[in-house]
Amino acid sequence: MERRSFVRSAGLAGVLAAGVAPAVHAQATIRWRLASSFPKSLDTIFGAADVFAKKVSELSGGKFTISTHAGGELMPPFGVVDGVQNGTVEVAHTAPYYFFGKDETFAIGCAIPFGLNSRQMTAWMVEGNGLKLMREFYKQYNIVNFLGGNTGAQMGGWYRKEIKSIADVKGMKMRIGGFAGKVFEKLGGVPQNIPGGEIYQSLEKGTIDAAEWVGPYDDQKLGFNKVAPYYYYPGWWEGGPQLDFFVNSKAYEGLSSENKAIIECAAAVAHVDMQAKYDAKNPAALKQLVAAGTKLFRFPKDVLEAAFKESMALYSDISGKNPNWKKVYEDYAAFRRDQNLWFRFAEAGFDDFMQSQKL
Repeated sequence: MERRSFVRSAGLAGVLAAGVAPAVHAQATIRWRLASSFPKSLDTIFGAADVFAKKVSELSGGKFTISTHAGGELMPPFGVVDGVQNGTVEVAHTAPYYFFGKDETFAIGCAIPFGLNSRQMTAWMVEGNGLKLMREFYKQYNIVNFLGGNTGAQMGGWYRKEIKSIADVKGMKMRIGGFAGKVFEKLGGVPQNIPGGEIYQSLEKGTIDAAEWVGPYDDQKLGFNKVAPYYYYPGWWEGGPQLDFFVNSKAYEGLSSENKAIIECAAAVAHVDMQAKYDAKNPAALKQLVAAGTKLFRFPKDVLEAAFKESMALYSDISGKNPNWKKVYEDYAAFRRDQNLWFRFAEAGFDDFMQSQKL
């Protein structure tokens, strides 16, 4: 008897009783690798990759797994864009501004000096044109990007000597992340682009005079307070730096619609989780650092004003040379203008009052 006729006439119970297996299309298990730009010791920033991978596995019932690898494990911390672009790994978790050397437009997808804060950045990406514009740009690198966390406004770094005016920046060798180094250089400083896991040794040996990373919780873990006593704020170059999950476009397009949705949802969870961790952990860490002798200072006004002036001039200059930057930055700048108009009222008004109270 023909197999299909037998199945129709016998029904499922009869088929099973006869020992004939029905045709079932089992969903294939998917295994990806993620290369991070960060060391595993930083449970906040590297941890977002683990949160992402865990959620992908949970949402897929274990059928879609992603192994996470610290910077330097599969490739150098600053080699992850090449790794995704070339298909060496399917995913990277990184700060896009590390790659401004390829094109300055990468920096807008993360943070630029005097840019958007974390809430504004998420708003631009999700409800504005940010995600659309950055995805158009990343296409040329075989990348589909997803929001991958935000640290919130960062601190301004650790210094061996006190910064009393803009004159003290002249000749200073500082580890300062990515694109911000362009402005620091305009101020007379000497920027150094060093991965997070190598900053302490450089500061300890005197190879650099100052260094910035993120904020109290991470900085305390990395031990910067042991080798530089002065801690400045705010990190004017990182008002709301967004990290990204960079997914290889071919690997992404090979996913089912269900698995594409899983990637999107897992990234959203990791995005919220990272900033929640920083906001929860930074206060206690700052108290501990100050109690241990850290000297906390706000940047002098002339430093902030000079940095702002140089930043705006730099953006204008790049817009005249780089059409990728011009297209994205014009939209970004318009969004920033409206956001600052709004935030100066309700948000800033509330924060200003609350921070002047004894709680």
